[in-house]
Parts: sequence; structure tokens; C-alpha cells
Amino acid sequence: MAAATVKITLIKSLNGRIAGHKACVKGLGLRRIGHTVEVQDTPENRGMINKASYLLRVED
Repeated sequence: MAAATVKITLIKSLNGRIAGHKACVKGLGLRRIGHTVEVQDTPENRGMINKASYLLRVED
């Protein structure tokens, strides 16, 4: 069975954001506004998504 994935899009700029939130977005593999990636639905990735949720659009 394939692992579940989550589709994430960066919708707001990282300028002036807290360094930890920038690191979470970078760790998820997002590079620029409008960039979309699919990551595995793991507790680690969910934690990064929750930390920077105000910058992201998440689709299950």
C-alpha cells in the first residue's frame, strides 16, 4: 500500500517571518510563492505544516 501524501502550496511570502517558520517551509521543500509539493503524511511533516500553517494551503 502506498503511503498517504499531502499536497502543500506556499501562498504567502517568507519575508519578515520567524526563522523557525522559514526553516519549516524550507524543510517541506517549498521554494517560492505558488510552489506546490507533495509530502508524505507523517507526524514530522504534520508538525512542520502546523507550525507554518498561516503561510500554506494544504490539500489532503
